[in-house]
Amino acid sequence: MSERQRAIHPAQPPLGGAPTAKPEVHLSDLRTVSHAAHWGSFQVTVDGDDRIVSVAPHPADEDPSPLIGSVIDGIRHQARVARPAIRKGWLEGGPGPTGSRGSDEWVEVSWDEATRLVAAELSRVREQHGNEAIYAGSYGWASAGRFHQAQGQLSRLLNLIGGCTYSVNSYSNGAAAVILPHVVGTSEEVLRRATTWSVIAEHTDLIVAFGGLPMKNVAINAGGVTRHEMAGQLAQATARGLRVALVSPLRDDAAPGLDTDWLALVPGTDVALMLGLAHTLVRDGLVDREFLARATVGYERFEAYLTGRTDGFAKTAAWAAAICGINAGRIERLAHAMAGGRTMVSVTWSLQRVRHGEQVVWMGITLAAMLGQIGLPGGGFGHGYGSMADTGAAPPSFAFPSLPRTRNPIHTNIPVARVADMLLHPGEPYDYDGEQRTYPDIKIVHWAGGNPFHHHQDLTRLTRALCRADTVIVQDPYWTGMARHADIVLPVTTSLERNDIGCGRNDDHLIAMHRAIEPVGEARSDFALLSDIARNLGVADAFTEGRSEGQWLEHLYETWRGALALRGRDVPPFDQFWSDGGVRVGPGPDHVLFGRFAADPEKSPLPTPSGKIEIWSETIAAFAYDDCPAHPTWIAPDEWLGGERAAQFPLHLIANQPASRLHSQLDGANVSQATKVAGREPIRMHPSDAATREITDGDIVLVRNNRGACLAGAVTTEAVRTGVVQLSTGAWYSPVTVEDPAAPGRTMVICAHGNPNVLTPDVGTSKLAQGCTGQHVLVEVTRWTGPVPSVDAFVPPL
Repeated sequence: MSERQRAIHPAQPPLGGAPTAKPEVHLSDLRTVSHAAHWGSFQVTVDGDDRIVSVAPHPADEDPSPLIGSVIDGIRHQARVARPAIRKGWLEGGPGPTGSRGSDEWVEVSWDEATRLVAAELSRVREQHGNEAIYAGSYGWASAGRFHQAQGQLSRLLNLIGGCTYSVNSYSNGAAAVILPHVVGTSEEVLRRATTWSVIAEHTDLIVAFGGLPMKNVAINAGGVTRHEMAGQLAQATARGLRVALVSPLRDDAAPGLDTDWLALVPGTDVALMLGLAHTLVRDGLVDREFLARATVGYERFEAYLTGRTDGFAKTAAWAAAICGINAGRIERLAHAMAGGRTMVSVTWSLQRVRHGEQVVWMGITLAAMLGQIGLPGGGFGHGYGSMADTGAAPPSFAFPSLPRTRNPIHTNIPVARVADMLLHPGEPYDYDGEQRTYPDIKIVHWAGGNPFHHHQDLTRLTRALCRADTVIVQDPYWTGMARHADIVLPVTTSLERNDIGCGRNDDHLIAMHRAIEPVGEARSDFALLSDIARNLGVADAFTEGRSEGQWLEHLYETWRGALALRGRDVPPFDQFWSDGGVRVGPGPDHVLFGRFAADPEKSPLPTPSGKIEIWSETIAAFAYDDCPAHPTWIAPDEWLGGERAAQFPLHLIANQPASRLHSQLDGANVSQATKVAGREPIRMHPSDAATREITDGDIVLVRNNRGACLAGAVTTEAVRTGVVQLSTGAWYSPVTVEDPAAPGRTMVICAHGNPNVLTPDVGTSKLAQGCTGQHVLVEVTRWTGPVPSVDAFVPPL
């Protein structure tokens, strides 16, 4: 057992408070239960007064995430929603569009009244406007657990009363989810069945990591992760001789200890660099034309673009160098190194969260195809290494237990990142993946298990969009930004206040998630509160199927156990599973992405129109989109240092995922709060950029552009490229009105806490995918000299 594994995370002082004397704890009063969160499986120790006193990682986890320590002080945090609450204006004036969301008073009510009001409003909208006017906007990671899955529970109820409008794809990889089926016929295979790390550790000579391999992201996995393995696999591979070309403006986007060559390119120019590498392969006769001929279609048309025959501009290494800021000689040497050994071309999810984000995914596949190593052990391409823990894990050969779905009679859906567009422009057309659609007219937004004030862009616009609905209903344990902009807030339990079954995608453990403490305040599980709403709507029997929470868990487990038995797999009965705290079913076999296809494309074709990798897509060509051509193409971003906007906003901000929390979850807990600077989210910048602006470590700074502004705490470091600043997402939105330092006498609304999504543009990646573009934005940063506003994000608005 490692030292890190033995470590018990001690309880921390309350948020903002001084250390206090710890109450006496008697060992005889302690009990320890198993549990799981998206950042890992762990054990929780609780004392006789129902207080969490410590947590420890799962015994199998040699590299656990420190985020498990967040549950100690985060579960009973002051930001918890204690009782059902109704916005005063809605309670007195009834439903309808309003500008008062986010600023009105709240009235606490009983659960009976809250569930009756929700059911009555759902019934009113169904009768007057139809079920399409209900948007089940729930998006987010919610809490881990196969049964108490907030979005699944809500969808189950709404589908039983006639359905609802819903969302598709994700903020994380929305562009990739649409472009991949056009290029390789599937997104699921690429995103869930990547070449396993064990194969890479044994066979790969070089990883060209576009976007890096950031360790902070691989602490996370949807549903949980029992063993964090990437660091160990990379260490083994490095000892064997693996080298990593880190292509990122951030030097720490790779694990320490790797043999790393840092290519600190201009943000947003990865496609240009890839084209420069590809041109070098063509010029120097390093292209595997035999593989291209038998496994791809359309390469000739792409090469005509690459060499300049179609547009007059050859995409040489020198051409790429002028755009991406990497010396042409380094580009050429890297191309030769890629052709000289077994190479994995890796593209992180972050790179496609920009305008034209489809292109970087497509070009990464094309570059790997030119090397001819797709389907070979340790070679080819991957999308998502370093983005989440399940990428590169051996996928199990069977599904884990899950809540049965109900059929949605409504087929209207939107790409998830277009929610503000939908609310602001009902009845207007928009393009998506070859279709021209029309936005529905939404009257109810019902959100469970997520916080769009973390995920979404241009929060001023999102706030305006939410004001257009008749009613906004939110189920959440905390007074998040979304809860504060609702009309009805229903307090729900965290996973530690209920029983469940946990397992992560591509994990090989099923965890018995025991309730550790009693519900805080009057919180109820999503299942319990939706059962009451279902009763008011007359569908309680169909919703619950006559089962309690405990009966559902046993039913899901035993159904799964029976399915395994038919395949010759034996797992213990539910009672033993529950008392043992979990069961390990074992990992799947090593896997090579598209191995069978590459060995014989004729016998194992891809589900594309041609059966092959489509470097030129006739399907996309037929769409005739001006922002998504029919082959991988360099299209200059709107927000980059080489554009006209950089004259006004000369710093390129990277709004990446945080290391101290999952998205915005438990931002008020001490693990996240310990990273703050002067109570704000830290913004990292190069010392030369800071010196030019007379900024020093620890200063509070104003980060602004023409969309909005926020305060942050300055951290100077040479780990970021000059001209680049990095401000992670997830700081809870805390809007305040201050005097504009650029215009004395005029006021402005800023986020006092440091949420970068007050700055990011709310536009789609392209007409093809309409994905999120919140990763990159141009800003200016100045030292804040005015009165320092307080951060009230965690203070309940009652």
